[in-house]
Amino acid sequence: MSYLTPKELLKKAHEAAFTRSNAGVRNTIILSILAGAYIALGGLLALTVGGGMPGVALENPGLQKFMMGAVFPLGLILCVIAGADLFTGNTAYFIPPVATGKMPFMALVKNWTIVYLGNFAGSLFVAYVLAYHSHMFAKAPWIDSLHGLAEAKTSASFLTVFVKGIGANWLVALAVWIAFAAQDISGKILAIWFPVMAFVAMGFEHSVANMFFLPTAIFYGADVTWSQFIINNLIPATLGNIVGGSLLTGGLYWFVYDRD
Repeated sequence: MSYLTPKELLKKAHEAAFTRSNAGVRNTIILSILAGAYIALGGLLALTVGGGMPGVALENPGLQKFMMGAVFPLGLILCVIAGADLFTGNTAYFIPPVATGKMPFMALVKNWTIVYLGNFAGSLFVAYVLAYHSHMFAKAPWIDSLHGLAEAKTSASFLTVFVKGIGANWLVALAVWIAFAAQDISGKILAIWFPVMAFVAMGFEHSVANMFFLPTAIFYGADVTWSQFIINNLIPATLGNIVGGSLLTGGLYWFVYDRD
């Protein structure tokens, strides 16, 4: 068989969780920084492409959103195939072994905390060094697109961002989950591309992606403060991402295939 069954995918999730839990703090920090940087590189590419299409955005906004979504999956493809530790994927991996009692809850807390902070560090590195100091978005239409994106993401209500966070990580967690099923690189890329493209095109909120988008906008002088970024966007997006990954992906598949 060229792919794994849903029940076999659950076994792969167990293995992924234990591999990450046993990796050691130093390796976890390195791999989580890489994951944040990889997702940021996908965001950098998406802004370069989508932010340079103001005419298309005005006349055919759906196409512009699709183009951003079409290139953003670069980040998750690098995480899965090159190997990196991404918080939003780990929200799904760790639930089955913790729910079955094979892994202590504190192992989940430790991993999620280290990886989340490492992802933030990697995202900030790309935002400040590659995006800001390269002056990639210093001119119109990119700077206008970047500022508009940041202002929109921080002006929505807590509930709106939370719900969009659920949608984003339901799709991202499913992307990494079904990537387990593919037994070759092309299959993994295809499995990742569709769900990730979909969440970006639909405008959902991914906490690690926003660790790149909003700091980059702040560095470029957007009318957004660090506190607005964290309180109005990052916190509700993160909480929504946890629900989308842990309950709707890892939790439900554990309930169906491993609860007994």
